[in-house]
Order: sequence, then C-alpha cells, then structure tokens
Amino acid sequence: MNQIQSLLNDCLIRTKHVEHAAIIKLKDESVWPQNASLFSSAFFKNLLHIRREGLYFKEKHYKCVRADECAIYLKNEDRGLIAVKTESYILVATYCEGMYPSVCVEAIEKLGNYFMYMYV
Repeated sequence: MNQIQSLLNDCLIRTKHVEHAAIIKLKDESVWPQNASLFSSAFFKNLLHIRREGLYFKEKHYKCVRADECAIYLKNEDRGLIAVKTESYILVATYCEGMYPSVCVEAIEKLGNYFMYMYV
C-alpha cells in the first residue's frame, strides 16, 4: 500500500485542491485508506438513485451534480466529492472551501486515466 499512498499524495493531495482521497479495489472491495464501499454500490446498483437523491457521506448530504457509469460528482455547500470508476478501481477525492473544484476533478480524472492503462 505504500505505492498507493504515494500515488494519492503525489497526484492528488499535493495539488492542494484535494482534501482527502481513497482507492477502492473492486475485486474484493478493499479500500485504501478508509472504508468507503458505498461507492461501489453507487456505481453498480444505485446510479439512478444517486442522480435523484444524492449521497450521504460522513454525515453530510451531497447533491448530485453529474453521474454516469464512469464518474460521480457531488456537492455540499462549500465541499465536494468526486468518484471515478476504472475497470479495477474506484478513486474517490474530496475538496473543501478554498480549494478549486476544477483542479480536484482534473487530478482525480487524470489518476483514473493512469489506472485505466497501468493497473487493469
């Protein structure tokens, strides 16, 4: 997991526009660094529900901005959450007030593209 932690730090956290990040391995739903398996069910079972109702994460309600089979974008006042699905992983990133959502989205999507080609 040290390589994964390095990727999260280097590609996401160091942008200063990603507050927290996690990687969920779809095969066994193991999560680094915390348990967030609700995202795998969001993509595979509840995508329509997420679009309509949003998602509760860490005791906050996030409204859906956009959701498709590859990415979910959610917002809560001055906070946001992005989940990107690859064939083998779901990457999750959050941002907070003072951070640029567009930079967070770009960072998580680029890391998702990297995982599409490198970790299939």
